Amino acid sequence: MMNVISAEQAMFDYADAYQRLYNRPPRDLHALDHEWVIVNGARMRANELEYLTRQLQLEYSQGVAHKRSIVNRLLKWFKQ
Repeated sequence: MMNVISAEQAMFDYADAYQRLYNRPPRDLHALDHEWVIVNGARMRANELEYLTRQLQLEYSQGVAHKRSIVNRLLKWFKQ
């Protein structure tokens, strides 16, 4: 069963993930109808935007994990 997401919810989730990753709101993000959206000039379905959002969230969490790893290594080094 395919999970159907509204264009408005997909845009909200995308804008949140984009803001977290890039520290700025996305440009050119609007709904064409209940299924289609425009993102940075590209027309896509809401479920495609949902996939793109998951990619941004993954990239953000990997960046946070990397920073945490660096801090932990520095703390261990200072404790020596």
